[in-house]
Amino acid sequence: MSRPGMIPLPDHRRYSQEEQIERAKAFYSLMNQRRSVRSFDTKPVPQEVIESCIRTAGTAPSGANQQPWHFEVVQDPQIRREIRLAAEEVEREFYTSRAPEAWLKAIEHLGTHASKPFLEEAPVLIVIFEIIHGKGQDGETIKHYYTKESTGIATGFLIASLHNAGLACLTHTPSPMGFLNRILNRPDNERPLMVLVTGYPAPDTHVPDISRKSLEEIATFR
Repeated sequence: MSRPGMIPLPDHRRYSQEEQIERAKAFYSLMNQRRSVRSFDTKPVPQEVIESCIRTAGTAPSGANQQPWHFEVVQDPQIRREIRLAAEEVEREFYTSRAPEAWLKAIEHLGTHASKPFLEEAPVLIVIFEIIHGKGQDGETIKHYYTKESTGIATGFLIASLHNAGLACLTHTPSPMGFLNRILNRPDNERPLMVLVTGYPAPDTHVPDISRKSLEEIATFR
């Protein structure tokens, strides 16, 4: 494979220190309003909004620029219901027999349980797959690097983009998730990372009264 040519860094804008501080604080203020929600309005989301947010996710850095991700956008009500039923089946088993007691204790204040109605109520499910290895034109395996890290970064871009567009979302990780490959007919070189439940929050949505760690608790400056 030939190396790509090099081009000048496109459209990089330098801001004054005052502008940098203002922009950084404004973005923090926006993202600090983000909350995970479990109650969604059934109002449909414009397709163009989801497409633009996924394009944003696709700008994320990745190992060797292999972009090892696939975003399966599920809006069909029947498929959303099928995903809900399959997810609840594995979740019931997890909550009743496989979840460590320490984990159940840790999430007790959030009120989560095996019932996942939001998988049907939300108008959009974005199922995120990491592509663990590529496939060449002749069927040969192409090794991918840092797939989980790369897909995780892209997912962060996607969550921020959805919030910026005025949408709410919830990261949902049923365990195990192999049923998603089956339902969505994804190949075996793709591994489900999570389901991103997306839409508008329901008018009566409530969220847990929690706080975030301070800067001093999450960062060290040397």
